Amino acid sequence: MKNREQQILMQHRLDQARASLEEANILFAHGKTTIGAVNRAYYAMFYAVIALLQQVGKIPRKHSGAIGLFDSEFVKKGLFPKELSHHLHRAFESRQISDYHAVEPISREDTQEILRNAKGFVQAIDKYLK
Repeated sequence: MKNREQQILMQHRLDQARASLEEANILFAHGKTTIGAVNRAYYAMFYAVIALLQQVGKIPRKHSGAIGLFDSEFVKKGLFPKELSHHLHRAFESRQISDYHAVEPISREDTQEILRNAKGFVQAIDKYLK
């Protein structure tokens, strides 16, 4: 039973990741600021990490915990390249700045790079879980 519940939760989180990525792209294409696009791109990555962590039965309480577990359980063990960790950390930091500390929004160029990285990140986790 637990295995079935894990599969359902993993699929739900992957669906959330894909939806958040789609929202990020829509906001970027139609928005006047980049705040929403950066937020949704980061959350796409976050939901993908949560789906991945379901597989090993580790559910963090905080975003920093999810990022740390991704690094320790998957990157340090060589299951994912360090580059994906860098993309996740950058998206998290950009979202923090954008949501809480920015006087000016993240540039469109930086946002576009975060969106590209988020797409690759979600695809890599999706492929791994299949």
